[in-house]
Amino acid sequence: MSAKNVKARVALVVDDSMLIRHCVCRFLEEHGFVVESATNGQEALETLQRVVPDLIVTDMQMPKMSGGDLITALKSHSGTAKIPIVIVAGRQSGFDENERRADFAIFKDIDIEVQLAKALATISKGRAKGQAAGK
Repeated sequence: MSAKNVKARVALVVDDSMLIRHCVCRFLEEHGFVVESATNGQEALETLQRVVPDLIVTDMQMPKMSGGDLITALKSHSGTAKIPIVIVAGRQSGFDENERRADFAIFKDIDIEVQLAKALATISKGRAKGQAAGK
């Protein structure tokens, strides 16, 4: 297969913090993703009208539409329900660690790049198992 036939993986990063958005976007670009970004859940839904990402990384506490509301919207539509979701949250944010609708949760206040690498590896393994099982 030539390089022209390989579809670039697309990620959507949703966070109202410019610093976190930049850090996550840069990390994903270094790992081969084409990255779109949004500052809140409402912007993310607008972006999803033109792009279907392979991965969504979202903060939970954002203005206009929270990460929890975004996840609810994503899971309610067949076109976005199976997109892997990584939650990025501050440990002191009141984030509910029992949130099970996301594939992975990482914390802003711990080495975010190490955690993102673990999240990508976990999600990739899950996808490989799903493809092998014919899902």
